[in-house]
Amino acid sequence: MDAFFASIEQRDFPHLRGKPVAVGGSRERGVVAAASYEARKFGVRSAMPSALAYRKCPQIIFTKSRFNVYREVSFQIRKIFFEYTDLVEPLSLDEAYLDVTENKKGISSAIQIAKEIRAKINDTLNLTASAGVSYNKFLAKTASDINKPDGLSVILPEEATAFLEQLPIERFYGIGSVTAEKMKKLGIYKGKDLKEWPISHLNDNFGKTGKFYYHIVRGIDNRKVKPHRERKSIGAERTFSKDIANVEKMKSHLINVADILWQRIIKGNKRGKTLTVKIKQHDFETHTKSKTFLKSIVSKEFLVEEAIYLLEALNPQSLNIRLLGISVSNLSEIDEDDDIDNSTHQLELW
Repeated sequence: MDAFFASIEQRDFPHLRGKPVAVGGSRERGVVAAASYEARKFGVRSAMPSALAYRKCPQIIFTKSRFNVYREVSFQIRKIFFEYTDLVEPLSLDEAYLDVTENKKGISSAIQIAKEIRAKINDTLNLTASAGVSYNKFLAKTASDINKPDGLSVILPEEATAFLEQLPIERFYGIGSVTAEKMKKLGIYKGKDLKEWPISHLNDNFGKTGKFYYHIVRGIDNRKVKPHRERKSIGAERTFSKDIANVEKMKSHLINVADILWQRIIKGNKRGKTLTVKIKQHDFETHTKSKTFLKSIVSKEFLVEEAIYLLEALNPQSLNIRLLGISVSNLSEIDEDDDIDNSTHQLELW
């Protein structure tokens, strides 16, 4: 979807159309959750501090997030996907992989399916979507970003080699800005430069992902579209309107966040062995502390007790905090016969 959250706001509120819009944050503080294309022309991006967004674009309009609306629209979009295939792997509310090799309508052209889906989204929801079509996930994802907004791009098998050799390294999906800068320092500016590196040298410089880079620059990606992606963590966090420096206030807010997290754990019928506390300072520097237990956490009281312990381990008295968060990972299904005796069998602390 194109600028999904911001596009929904512009659709629902006509006075925002054609104007630079940021979802989330304010002039003074907060973080931009999404930016309209009018705002992006000024360099405003998602995850950017909203104060910086305002400096880049003083005429920007900040709107509150309406995630219940975004989720409902996302559900409506997926219903359209399922008209064509059950092999739908959501990446987020606004993006998904579809495998249409064998589809419900017997359409032989993936390009035609992409056209139909985009037209249905536009006709029924008055929103635009961009699509990428190719023979594997990496190339389809890469293609989807080429002609945004409201675009359709296709990379045929016989075109992949030439396309990837000329692609700037920062445009490779899976290569972030930090890695791209590291590659440029090593003389890797385009796919053809990356292709010259043997896999052993890539592994030496980039670890386990070196093998991934070696394959994608050659158009090789054998990952299947997985309709049911397993959730890896459950979390909750709170951003404060004013920074907090008092440790007791931090603990009080942490307990409130833990209450929200526990409700989500119960609702998701999950339990986890790893507990993580996250804090974000006034300058957006983030610190985390985690602890893994031999048994899963099945008591809210235990979760709160250990979360406070992890908060104290972060030395919060020396910090001004703008955000507190808690998450559990190493998830499994809740068993009615779970032992609720969470003695502190610590496995890792890092």
